[in-house]
Amino acid sequence: MSNPVSLPDYPAVLRVMPMPADANIHGDVFGGWIMSQADIAGSIPATRRAAGRIATVAVNAFSFQQPVFVGDLLSFYAVITHTGRTSITVQVEVYAERQRMETEVVKVTEATLIYVATDDERRSRPLPDMPGA
Repeated sequence: MSNPVSLPDYPAVLRVMPMPADANIHGDVFGGWIMSQADIAGSIPATRRAAGRIATVAVNAFSFQQPVFVGDLLSFYAVITHTGRTSITVQVEVYAERQRMETEVVKVTEATLIYVATDDERRSRPLPDMPGA
C-alpha cells in the first residue's frame, strides 16, 4: 500500500512520464530507467555549480520505496548537499503522481549521487569559487 505525501514546496528540476518502452510487459517501469532519470536530474544543479562539464563518479545510495507505473508523472527534486574541491554531492528525491480517479502522490525513490567537475580533456578540475564567497 502506498503512503500518500505532498510534493516538496520547491521546483522540480525534471518531470517526465514513463512510456511503455520504459517498462516490462506488466507496465512496471524498470528501475534502471528511473536511475538514469535521477542521474540526469542530479546533473542539473551539479552542472550549474561546476559552471561546466561534469561526470558522475558514484551513486552512494539508491533505495526504491514504491513501484512506478507507465502513466505516472514523475517529479525529480535535486539539491546539492556537499561540495569538495572538485566534487558535488546531490540528493535526489523522486515522487510519482498517479492519475487514477483522484491524483495520488507517493515518494518512489531517493538517491545520493556524486559528480566531479571536469575540463575539456575530461580530467577533474577545481570547482569555481561561489560569487560572494
